[in-house]
Amino acid sequence: MPSGLSLPRLMALFLALVPSLAAMGANAQDWRTSSSLIDSEIETRPFERYSYVNPDAPKGGTLNISAFGTFDSFNPFIVRGTPAAGLSYFGGLLWETLMQQSLEAAGTSHPLIAEAFKYPEDYSSATYRLNPDARWHDGKPITAGDVVWSLEILKEISPQHNRYFANVSEAVALSEREVEFRFDQSGNRELPHIMGDLPVLPKHWWDGVDSRGRQRDIRQPTLEAPLGSGPYRIATFRPGSEIVWERVEDYWASDLPVNIGRYNYDRRRYTYFQDDNAQFLAFQKGGVEDIRREVSTRRWSTEYNFPAARDGDVVKREFESTSAEALQAFVPNMRRKRFADSRVREALTLAYNFEEQNRTHFFGLNARFSSYFERSELAATGLPDGRELEILEEFRDQLPPELFTEEFKLPVHDSPQAERQYLREAVQLFNEAGWEIRDGRMVNRQTGEQFRIEFLGAAPTAEIITSGIIPNLRRIGIDATLRIVDTSQYIQRVQNFDFDVVTSRFAQSLSPGNEQRDFWSTEAVNIPGSRNLAGISDPVVDALIEKIIYAKDREDLVAATRALDRVLLWNYYTIPQYYQPTLRYAYWNKFGIPENQPSYAGVDIESWWIDPEREAALASKYRSQN
Repeated sequence: MPSGLSLPRLMALFLALVPSLAAMGANAQDWRTSSSLIDSEIETRPFERYSYVNPDAPKGGTLNISAFGTFDSFNPFIVRGTPAAGLSYFGGLLWETLMQQSLEAAGTSHPLIAEAFKYPEDYSSATYRLNPDARWHDGKPITAGDVVWSLEILKEISPQHNRYFANVSEAVALSEREVEFRFDQSGNRELPHIMGDLPVLPKHWWDGVDSRGRQRDIRQPTLEAPLGSGPYRIATFRPGSEIVWERVEDYWASDLPVNIGRYNYDRRRYTYFQDDNAQFLAFQKGGVEDIRREVSTRRWSTEYNFPAARDGDVVKREFESTSAEALQAFVPNMRRKRFADSRVREALTLAYNFEEQNRTHFFGLNARFSSYFERSELAATGLPDGRELEILEEFRDQLPPELFTEEFKLPVHDSPQAERQYLREAVQLFNEAGWEIRDGRMVNRQTGEQFRIEFLGAAPTAEIITSGIIPNLRRIGIDATLRIVDTSQYIQRVQNFDFDVVTSRFAQSLSPGNEQRDFWSTEAVNIPGSRNLAGISDPVVDALIEKIIYAKDREDLVAATRALDRVLLWNYYTIPQYYQPTLRYAYWNKFGIPENQPSYAGVDIESWWIDPEREAALASKYRSQN
């Protein structure tokens, strides 16, 4: 026994410490700051900032960015209207979310509006505690009431959020800084985590009136600059042609770990173009677009030979990402009867000649998708086995028999003979589905109506995208056409499922969950604005989505996702296109860039900054030339 301390005094000291020790244990067990669905060690390490950023990056300058199409609203959450650049379903530059999804690690989030959250062992609810410093741009605090209202209103007006938060039965403000989300089911290990993706909106602003005394309505488009909480606010705009954002000098979250070394531009100017060729010409001249994500392999390979590129004033650089590749595919609309037969969709898939397209248009730089979860452990490969096979066996009678005996493979048009063979197989599939060729036209055997497909696009690049399939469809008697419409009409038609076939992208994470309902579930089929563009209504797909959402652990999640991937592929719900193995960027050499970029996201332009001396030198040089 230590000298000077009697047993009664030791006991008294111990009892005095018990409440503190108990509290420490509760906090360690319950309240979480950084959280990961994949790597539990992330939760044990303090998060001070992203490892790749320059914490001393200078602030200043203007980032010029081009945007395609037009805009007529600052409300990104509703189906009506085209939102302006800088806004997104999850807030964009203007509104913050409760947590921020990590740019360095999949399935990981860090504190933003919320400083911590907790949940019970059965995942039946989640409680978020707000940062006491969180403020709107008008200086008023962000409250639990704002959070509750945001969830309720977004579930009402936004198809995406309605599906994403479908299992949240209610949100309750426990105090000014704590809100509890209650779920209608238990066992969804992802749901407490993804509540951090909720964008928080200012209830008091939307409940108020505008400068003319008119009541604001979040259910309608608006061109009144809304109140936000994020790093930027809208400074000026010209509807449809330009929007300028300015950095908020007293941004409340500027020193949070997720923001250190980021959001370094004083201003961000988005200039709109209606033609992508004009957009590229503007980039060549400078001053309108400073950073360009180049998705055209033709341009990347042949057109960066203008003076600024030859002189090294425009830099080409490729970045690599460890994230799952976002599927890009032709999406036939099964709400239209002629696409409802899987044999028709398989025939369309056989007619797509990616290899010739890649050779003649893409300089061999693109790769073909073979999975809805490309470049990840979630992709189905080979034949199903182990836990994946166990899951699929539950639905054997509802699945194509080949799924269990053959590896799924897309056609490879590596020779003229192969193309002819695939087209013969496509004709046979059409024949089995009730269509036949008469006088060179693919017609319905009963009605004599010709099979027609209109591919819908919003830009001239759609001509290149469809070049690998339209000619072959015409060769087998299908009336295949491409219609290019303006951006606003395109968005409205897609949101209301008014199309035959569109090209779309489906971004996937390495920790899939509730978003799969919006992509593929029966519940999303008739909800305007949902991402179930294909119109999939398949009880097996619905069941597999639920198995993903309620997976007990990572192993179960991976198995269920592979099963879903395999079922989507074998039902030919989309015609997978192609992706670029690297992220290709071109930029004017006016930036300071950290030595590394985030491995998961690949690129974080918010970590770049403008070098005033380089910018001035470029401005002087090209001002004199222009």
